[in-house]
Amino acid sequence: MGDNKRKRGPKPKTPVAEDTNITTMDIQYTNPTIANDAVSVPANETATDPSSSQPSRRGRGRPRKTEKLNIAASPERRSLRHVDQNGDGGHALAVVSEPPLMFPSWENVARVVPAMEAVVKVFCVHTEPNLSLPWQRKRQYSSSSSGFVIGGRRVLTNAHSVEHHTQVKLKKRGSETKYLATVLAIGTECDIAMLTVSDDEFWEGVSHVEFGELPALQDAVTVVGYPIGGDTISVTSGVVSRMEILSYVHGSTELLGLQIDAAINSGNSGGPAFNDRGKCVGIAFQSLKHEDVENIGYVIPTPVIMHFIQDYEKNGEYTGFPVIGVEWQKMENPDLRTSIGMRTDQKGVRIRRIEPTAPESHVLKPSDIILSFDGVNIANDGTVPFRHGERIGFSYLVSQKYTGDNALVKVLRNSEIIEYNIKLSTHKRLIPAHINGKPPSYYIIAGFVFAAVSVPYLRSEYGKDYEFDAPVKLLDKHLHSMAQSIDEQLVVVSQVLVADINIGYEDIVNNQVLTFNGMPVKNLKSLASMVENCDDEYLKFGLEYNQMVVLQTKTARAATLDILMTHCISSAMSDDLITKENTLKEVQSTLDDPKTRDTILEEVQETKEIF
Repeated sequence: MGDNKRKRGPKPKTPVAEDTNITTMDIQYTNPTIANDAVSVPANETATDPSSSQPSRRGRGRPRKTEKLNIAASPERRSLRHVDQNGDGGHALAVVSEPPLMFPSWENVARVVPAMEAVVKVFCVHTEPNLSLPWQRKRQYSSSSSGFVIGGRRVLTNAHSVEHHTQVKLKKRGSETKYLATVLAIGTECDIAMLTVSDDEFWEGVSHVEFGELPALQDAVTVVGYPIGGDTISVTSGVVSRMEILSYVHGSTELLGLQIDAAINSGNSGGPAFNDRGKCVGIAFQSLKHEDVENIGYVIPTPVIMHFIQDYEKNGEYTGFPVIGVEWQKMENPDLRTSIGMRTDQKGVRIRRIEPTAPESHVLKPSDIILSFDGVNIANDGTVPFRHGERIGFSYLVSQKYTGDNALVKVLRNSEIIEYNIKLSTHKRLIPAHINGKPPSYYIIAGFVFAAVSVPYLRSEYGKDYEFDAPVKLLDKHLHSMAQSIDEQLVVVSQVLVADINIGYEDIVNNQVLTFNGMPVKNLKSLASMVENCDDEYLKFGLEYNQMVVLQTKTARAATLDILMTHCISSAMSDDLITKENTLKEVQSTLDDPKTRDTILEEVQETKEIF
């Protein structure tokens, strides 16, 4: 604006606005003068008509203190000022260069506004299972997050936004109505969920977003959503600062991700990230909170999003991201490469272990050197060319495939190059990272609560820092053990509901069950079946560290009914473990118990008296 010196001329008759709100994404104008594209002048100056010949008087006294209007603008704008040359008795027209107002062009408005209208607010009521008390659920709670409309009457949001949902509602921007939504698919690994709304009114006047290409480093991104701090839509901007294989916290997996410096707060989850052309390049899903960092947010990029969408369209459901079921070692040490027989022009990674449940376990062997995947050579550090001047972990190539797809793998074995066409599948873990929204499994006998261990179970038992607080034995199995079969589970005695029959066993907590009556325990369902069908005099459970639990069979079954009634537990096992044979045995056991039979007869008699 130049220096703020006193200017000669008449005092301004019309006050100038002191504040101007200009939102480049939303185009909201609160100053009508600016909206009409009038020439703005500082509050101590006036824009006069150049054709006017009436001389202006010099103001007497000290100039009035006024506030300047701070407007960012371009230096190319020029405005006319009428300046009185008082000493010369003439009038001169001075041309003064001033920065103009910056307004988004209408071409940009046409592209950006429809994308903004596609962003919706997601309301969800969650009812999480209580994995420590698996026969009941926790108290329900509500959350709000963001989402956006895509083609085919569908809406995308984050998987953790609708996890364990009992009700999901969507609200469009500028609307007061919430519409009931249906969850079509949940991709836990990639943290994406797909919704739809059956009400046709919701889709009236709604435009969907268009997906753009994977952005480059330093490309501008704008995150749109409904974060904490207000009810209306929020816009934050930044640049792409990093692109690599990231750890997806919710899915406990590693996929391609973008790191940006735009603020991502609670409630932004599921909101789109747009590039400068108004096209969606990702979904906001997590941020890094630490005292040593600030403004580090993460976005799910378009390759992962399109994989989720095409997987659903292809199979009618979400099938997941396949993996190569191997653990590998870098081959950066020259002595290591020489000892295995690798030539100087050969590069790759060494297989340490192979998942027994993986299809490739039949062809690949430990100490094989993986040279390439689908024709792409793998470096000694496990990376492959990504884009110009960039490299990325070769697991990115695997994640681009779909479950059931084939891939050509070239390996070096005993100085001989062999090619295998392997079939890709999802990862089977001994301790699953999630339970996919299913109710937890449990089995109770004589107060002993048996459960299958999962990451949500460990989190329920030991809190979010379970990796530090859980028993070392369980953590070792979680990090290093491999499932030997598809249906293998790690079964533990979760707790003991104290009763007279289990005196001396009260302190057993989260001990693994290895055998029952000398037979190995494969999973929770097999344990329940063996106990229910046991005709031996005693029930003998072999736990880790050579600990034994022995119960008399007949007494244990009779005591189970009393314990269930004491703790208001409706069933001794979860629904997924109930079979026809188990149901008949449970009914027979109930009728054989005199105390329980008398209680049932009393309740029947009371019911007759009421009627």
